Amino acid sequence: MPTFSAARGDASFRDAFGVEIMYSTWRAGKPRGLVQIAHGVGEHGLRYEPLAQDLVQAGFTVYVNDHRGHGRTGMAQWDGDRSKLGRLGPGGLRAAIAAVRQMTRVAQEEEPGLPVVLLGHSWGSLMAQKIVNEDSGAYAGIVLSGSAYRLPGWMNSGDLNKRHAALGPTRFEWLTRDRSIIDAMAVDPLAVEAKVVELFGIADTLRLLGVPRRGVQHDVPMLLQVGSDDPLGGPRSIERLARAYRERAGLSDVAVRVYQDARHEIYNELNRDEVIADLVAWLNRIVS
Repeated sequence: MPTFSAARGDASFRDAFGVEIMYSTWRAGKPRGLVQIAHGVGEHGLRYEPLAQDLVQAGFTVYVNDHRGHGRTGMAQWDGDRSKLGRLGPGGLRAAIAAVRQMTRVAQEEEPGLPVVLLGHSWGSLMAQKIVNEDSGAYAGIVLSGSAYRLPGWMNSGDLNKRHAALGPTRFEWLTRDRSIIDAMAVDPLAVEAKVVELFGIADTLRLLGVPRRGVQHDVPMLLQVGSDDPLGGPRSIERLARAYRERAGLSDVAVRVYQDARHEIYNELNRDEVIADLVAWLNRIVS
């Protein structure tokens, strides 16, 4: 656990459609690199503060924006109408991905010369996969958490809570075994259920599908972390994704870590110390 807490800084930038994208930073005293976090559907960046504090202690400055329609960005975008949280607005998925790339440029301008690692969780990891296809050279490393191979049969597009529904009443039991995290998510005013088709529409849901492109621009190191009980993709899907990155995309450094019995949010799991230790060890290798 961190022995100190880094102060959180909040700021914003305007995307190409004029939407104000809110983001937060946690700064290390003498950072060796930057970790940019891209969060999942229905949640927001402030849920990653415990992870950010761990990464700051390890020597990394952390950036995380609230995506289009989500969290503080969404509340401002939709004039405080919580019923619209999760809806992406003009530009849809393409604009949300563009804002993630814009966040990278903002971070690079604020901390010039430092390597940037993009850490995408869930939907954030699916957007990160699309970014790798087009702009892998912008990053020193890519971390995909709770991800999936983006084709039908490999990625669950149905009720993600179905096999965990008997474990509690909240609809968030699929996220983690940690009841405190589940209960906090259930009452979080900036969080909504991750019903992708309902929130994004059919066209943008289909745009999430795809595979790693052949011969990506830059041979970027990649870490894939997943719980063995993750209903979005799980180990079978992640191993298929890793093979595609090695054989199709041509990446030479693709590591896979599977955590027994962990569910979707591995950084919020009962064994989070193990998960974060693996992440930090990998980051240290990449930036060194």
